[in-house]
Amino acid sequence: MKLRTPIVLTVAAALTALAPAAAARPTPGSTLSNAAAALRNGNLAATHGVVDGCRVVIAHQTVNLGCQHSLVTIGKGSATPMATTTPTGYGPAELARAFNLPATGGSTNNVSIVGVGAYPTLEADLTHYRSQYGLPACTTANGCLKIVDYHGGPPLAPNASLASVEESYATETALDVQLASAACPTCTITMVQIPMNLLELLLAATLGLPGALASDFGTAVNEAVSLGAKAVSMSYGLPTGLQGSLLGTGAPAQALHHPGVAIVASSGDSGYTGSTQIWPQELPWVTSAGGITLTSADAGQTFTKSAWGGQFTSSDGTTSFVGAGSGCALDLPAAVGQPAAVAANCNGHRAISDVSADADPHTGVAVYDTYTPDSGTGGGWLVVGGTSAASPYLAGLYARAGTTGVNGPNTMYSAPAGSIEDIVGGTNAQNGAADCTQFTAATCTGVAGWDGPTGVGVPNGLGAF
Repeated sequence: MKLRTPIVLTVAAALTALAPAAAARPTPGSTLSNAAAALRNGNLAATHGVVDGCRVVIAHQTVNLGCQHSLVTIGKGSATPMATTTPTGYGPAELARAFNLPATGGSTNNVSIVGVGAYPTLEADLTHYRSQYGLPACTTANGCLKIVDYHGGPPLAPNASLASVEESYATETALDVQLASAACPTCTITMVQIPMNLLELLLAATLGLPGALASDFGTAVNEAVSLGAKAVSMSYGLPTGLQGSLLGTGAPAQALHHPGVAIVASSGDSGYTGSTQIWPQELPWVTSAGGITLTSADAGQTFTKSAWGGQFTSSDGTTSFVGAGSGCALDLPAAVGQPAAVAANCNGHRAISDVSADADPHTGVAVYDTYTPDSGTGGGWLVVGGTSAASPYLAGLYARAGTTGVNGPNTMYSAPAGSIEDIVGGTNAQNGAADCTQFTAATCTGVAGWDGPTGVGVPNGLGAF
């Protein structure tokens, strides 16, 4: 949960905020005929802005919810996400071409998503997404889809008092289940829901005490594995704060260690962050999902790829640099299977990230989301990016390929020749290599071989999984 602005909201104030201020949400019917073409040729940023989908206003304070996604807005300088009646972002077939996936050879392995909050329209929205792209039905009735809470109980009920928070979390979940579907259309999907707990969120964000929230994620991952998951995605990040040892080696960390199951988490959307890393992607046995910018000069047939990073200007004129997370976890050993030459970029410690997929919101993916209890807009087709898009997509590929022998990112570093496409070019630091002199230039720039923003690169087929 890398915070881009300080949180000053007190726990007491948050717990008494029964009516959160409305957050800007999608406006339906704003289809622009040129938007899809501009997204693919890399020009969408000229006409459309981006808003952080994981920041909401509660009791007049901005709170970062810890998820790692952003949404394309209706125009530059606007904070209103663009919602359209037909898809604008990349769909499953284009992503399959971008990463050279086989046209056949499906799998019925299970990919699980760990998320936060209720999402009553999850099944209906997933059905619409899969129908739009000709993917086989995946419903609770046919046994493909299962939705449980983090103890295996029934799906969570909506929380009307925190509607703006729940609406944001639902967009995250929509992204997660739909991108997992895109990666593995024949996999079964389990959605494991963690209840919203504002106290735990604020303990993590304001007091540097993320242990309780991390324990919830550990419980959820254990539940997913007990239900048969072959791969688990978490598009969330918590600051380690004052509990670095607990999160690095304690019970929450051990709950995420399941050899034979791929555990994937977003590297974050704050670009190069040096030795300040978010949990759980920093763990040696978790695959850290970085991100790329994905463009196409021929309407989604062939693609150009580079490390994702760029200047972000919010609707109030505030600017910041965003991009795929990278850096070094100096209190942890190298990732499982990470070669000494890679760990040397971090003085022998855990180097971040491991492998990547599309993450730039301006070259983002299509997501269908109609759960809008706060804004009441009705939602529609969104364009979403962030390393929250990369994590479930990569988890889906792990499940599709099978995970025998997987232990953290080990197979990425021993991948057969040709099964990984190296990404060269781009940076996730505002001033490029000049911003990462604490470590090597590779930790913040897209160079030949391993680099921080993209890891070993992007999948070229399923051979690396």
